[in-house]
Amino acid sequence: MVFTYPWFLLGLLAVAIPIAIHLFELRKPQRILFSNVEFIREVKLVTARQRKLKHLLVLAARIGLLVFLVLLFAQPYIPAPQQSAVAGVVQVLVDNSPSMRQPGANDQAVLEQAVEQAADLPLAFPATTRFNLLPGPPELLSDAAFRSAVEKVDVSGQTSGLAPYLVSQQGGRVSKNSPLFIFSDFQKSGFSSLDLDKLDSTRQIFLVPTAPKSAANIFVDSVWLDDGFVRTGVDLRLHIRLRNGGEQAAENSQVKLFVGAQQAATFQVSVPARQSASTQVRVRLGGSEVQQCRVEVEDFPVDFDNTYYFTLQPAEQIQVVEVATAEQLQRLYGNEPLFSYSYSNAQAADYRKLTTGSLLILREVPTLSAGLRENLRRAVQQGASLVVVPTANASSHESYGQLFRELGLGPVQWQPVPPTGPVVQEVALPSAQNPFFRDVFAGANVRAGMPKVAPVLRWSRTGTEIMRLRDGESYLAGFPSGNGTVYVFSAPFSAPYSDFTRHPLFVPVLYRLAMQSYQQEQQPAYRLNQQSISVRLPALAPQGPETIYRLVQDSLSFIPVHRQQGGLLRLEVPPGLRQPGFYTLQQAGKPVTTVAFNFDKRESDLASYSVDELRQLVGPNRPNVQVYATGSGQTAAARYKATRVGVPLWRYCIWGALVCLLLEALLLRWNRRPTPSAAVAA
Repeated sequence: MVFTYPWFLLGLLAVAIPIAIHLFELRKPQRILFSNVEFIREVKLVTARQRKLKHLLVLAARIGLLVFLVLLFAQPYIPAPQQSAVAGVVQVLVDNSPSMRQPGANDQAVLEQAVEQAADLPLAFPATTRFNLLPGPPELLSDAAFRSAVEKVDVSGQTSGLAPYLVSQQGGRVSKNSPLFIFSDFQKSGFSSLDLDKLDSTRQIFLVPTAPKSAANIFVDSVWLDDGFVRTGVDLRLHIRLRNGGEQAAENSQVKLFVGAQQAATFQVSVPARQSASTQVRVRLGGSEVQQCRVEVEDFPVDFDNTYYFTLQPAEQIQVVEVATAEQLQRLYGNEPLFSYSYSNAQAADYRKLTTGSLLILREVPTLSAGLRENLRRAVQQGASLVVVPTANASSHESYGQLFRELGLGPVQWQPVPPTGPVVQEVALPSAQNPFFRDVFAGANVRAGMPKVAPVLRWSRTGTEIMRLRDGESYLAGFPSGNGTVYVFSAPFSAPYSDFTRHPLFVPVLYRLAMQSYQQEQQPAYRLNQQSISVRLPALAPQGPETIYRLVQDSLSFIPVHRQQGGLLRLEVPPGLRQPGFYTLQQAGKPVTTVAFNFDKRESDLASYSVDELRQLVGPNRPNVQVYATGSGQTAAARYKATRVGVPLWRYCIWGALVCLLLEALLLRWNRRPTPSAAVAA
């Protein structure tokens, strides 16, 4: 046994006070009259022995009281087997990821267990110790302020695992002697040996797992449409993939799909543990506004991920700009309400149209000016699609070759035209398995003749082949360039080089090129732990650094940091945005669009490390990392005190002092002699 403050042992000299009182105590004799004095000598002898024993017991109780009080101030304790250096700062990391909402022992959320364990830590350290709570500000807290801060910890969807906090040193305030306590469920999807490698090998790390209950957990893994071009008034096939992230099978769970305020579908699903199941439903959108959709799963007891939010936004008109010497495609695109067609003369091109177009068709332009090439390249870099239909004019080869090099397609090979005229070849029948031709060949006659073309150029770079010739050479291919795509035809559209414009394939191919150029920057759903999101602004949306956007949900309002590039708005997810749901993007109080946020689906995978698995993960090569198993009344603070600080005995000193005080009170009241008046009356 060792004393924290051994100089208080000098107080044991006070034991002499009750001993002196006992030795020099003088009692005044009292005269009592008895009617019968036959047994007076025997009574005197018995009373004297009892009085002597009583006085000795009272003396012992008083000495014990003083001894226990002195020991209380001296703070005795049993030394720990592993002594740690006294730290002035203790770091505490409480995992507040969404998975901490799952139930644990006694159906109590594991986050509540972690909070209770962390709140007891000040009991294991001196009163002068300061605490740093993660996640949170770098300020150092007293024990009372630390307990108050820990009790306010709540789940945040922006928490993306423990890794960002494992290397945090909080501005150098944390020394190598400062221990780090980590309270978490230690999900296998978010914690690995790589995270342990990020820990400082010179610090003492204590992993405190909070064991969750084994249960089933069905959640929405993903939703998607067959066609990225969302149209109103048309049946859309929506795919929903459900996954069971729990350790038990889920049977006959009810699933509901809502489009707006209306229920669009309902079904039951059974998913084995650690597996997934997919289903399809048909939905139809009405109106051009963004539709707020959600999938609700009736799943208990894990319910933090029972609702998946997403949006379906009907596509706007696709802006098609034809750059040529004469207008030719107006009838093709102008008769279809999906497209908005405009024409720009190649000799006096309107560059403003090029910046707003989704599909740019450069059709048989004799000469490409430097300004036209630069604006085409800039539009493709920003995400537009460019269709290049070459010309047979030999004088244009150099300018086209320069455009291809600027777009990153590399050099091309121009084919000489024989003196007898172009030699046409038949285009091969496209494969029905090609995603580009999905639903194009429904009911088509495979024996129908294919168009005939005379190629004027070939390319060496490998791209996405869309159409080929009978000899295997490419007729139409796509190449990624910047944020956009470049499609190249190997032959002109005009006769005698091609009859493609008169073939039935011409319309679906040109339509499909336009539809694939449509880019929906806004995703159906975002994760709360994403750093930034992108949305497409309306054409007349205000621009400038003074423009303020807000994300609003009921009474909550956030002003995100944003950056606007043309019609694209990039927003940083505000730190205070922690709960899933729909948020309306507003500018000057007017709604711009609606975005949906959900928890990261990795949080729904409930597989966690047990204490034994966590110790195996730590291994023998990390002696500074300890795993504390809690439960059955054993807390992390008690484990730390027993192994690192020692077993304090001051509580036993308090109990000893109280027992001595109670014993003295009982002895003073025991065998009390009657008063003289009572004796006379008897």
